[in-house]
Amino acid sequence: MEFSILFPGQGSQFVGMGAELFDARPDLLGSMANEILGFDLRGICLNGPEDLLTRTEHAQPALFALSFALWDQLYKALPGHPSSTAGHSLGEYTALVSAGALDYPTALRVVGERGRAMGEASDLEGSGMAALVGADPDSASQVCDANRAAGGRLTVANDNAPGQVVVAGALSDIEWLESNAREHGVRRAIPLKVAGAFHSQFMEPAAERVADALQGVVAVEPRWPVYSNVTAEPVKGYEIPHLLSQQVTSRVRFRETLINMSSAGTRAFVHCGPGDVTAGMAKRTVQTAEVIILNDLSGIPDAVERLSMIPGSEGGLA
Repeated sequence: MEFSILFPGQGSQFVGMGAELFDARPDLLGSMANEILGFDLRGICLNGPEDLLTRTEHAQPALFALSFALWDQLYKALPGHPSSTAGHSLGEYTALVSAGALDYPTALRVVGERGRAMGEASDLEGSGMAALVGADPDSASQVCDANRAAGGRLTVANDNAPGQVVVAGALSDIEWLESNAREHGVRRAIPLKVAGAFHSQFMEPAAERVADALQGVVAVEPRWPVYSNVTAEPVKGYEIPHLLSQQVTSRVRFRETLINMSSAGTRAFVHCGPGDVTAGMAKRTVQTAEVIILNDLSGIPDAVERLSMIPGSEGGLA
């Protein structure tokens, strides 16, 4: 049957995540990962403290590594392969490695540099993000235009799902938004607990460093379609390094990605990794699709069974 895998991005981390994965996959999550990253991955994930794990330079590689390890175990249990994969922001790296477009150690190294670069870019100037309640991309763009006309730098950073749009800007822009959102047709603006204005011009120094980290990286054609956050379309192998560096400052077009995956035939989405954020986005965007949440190894048999029972699977996965 037609099913797609979705991988989470930063924000899904929590202290204690992945305990069984560290035991099951020391080849992916043990000494090799620690050497590449320069910190004790297992120790930070299992013991925290929370403020250490949630730092961008730790959260990003931790989520990437655990999501891929869980995917690798799921893949061994599937009698077929997915029709496509996608990831939210950071999760795009997991999606690419799942499809063989990048190798795991290389991607882990780049993600480690990405996390450090984005964290340091956030320290250069006070910035942040806010979720707009009751907004669509058009109304979000209009409020950003009004802010820029007043001398601000708000921009749409994430188009996640119907009714889930996130904007990014300087801290002064977020304050302006809280006071002026309703005047511009947005019911409410909720500041998010993030380190900085991700997926905006504030991340330009980080984008340059990610581009440097990708220099010389060989990306091959994915085994199945992998959707880009930048274009909301399947990527070609030769495009991958450029799109990954561009992604740091570009809008995450996840709503469009989900719609395009559904239009291509996807009838079920599997959120693979900590949390359930991409599952919620899929449910809001493609209401006719089955949505399955896979957080740990114990959930793999149930996920495989549910996929096999969806009408159109004909008793098995295509």
